[in-house]
Amino acid sequence: MTRAVLSLGSNLGDRLAHLRAAVAALRPVLVAVSGVYETPPWGDPDQPSYLNAVAVVDDPAADARGWLDRARAIETAEGRVRDPERQFGPRTLDVDVITVADAAGRPVTSDDPELTLPHPRAHLRAFVLRPWADLEPAGELPGHGRLVDLLAAEPAATDDAAVRARPDLRIQSAG
Repeated sequence: MTRAVLSLGSNLGDRLAHLRAAVAALRPVLVAVSGVYETPPWGDPDQPSYLNAVAVVDDPAADARGWLDRARAIETAEGRVRDPERQFGPRTLDVDVITVADAAGRPVTSDDPELTLPHPRAHLRAFVLRPWADLEPAGELPGHGRLVDLLAAEPAATDDAAVRARPDLRIQSAG
């Protein structure tokens, strides 16, 4: 069994519908999904704002590569096109594998350029840390520390103030 934390983001088309489609695709393995946050673009400011969320998933048959393959398949199903000229450019859906834990709960690490674990920039991204901390207040990003401590660190690093909760937008219905 492996458990993963996935970051979901969309800033093209019907952003909420793309997040909902990702969660629907993950439903058989979904443990929890955060609320929706609206955030400015990261890494490339010349694009629309994002809707972001975090999903915690668990699958006895998945390994780290399996989570990456699943994430890419979900992105493709939502029309994601990768532009090699614009790494942090706009996208219909972005599903990033942030962390993976093995059956014993130990963090899985990887230095594979296609799948670095834990995600190499997650500690700098409030749009990942804030919704994840909502789901797991005592959560930790392996190698970086507690989520709440990372969010309380240097504001320029995480820009938590720019991450705005959108309780008016729901990924899934209650109950």
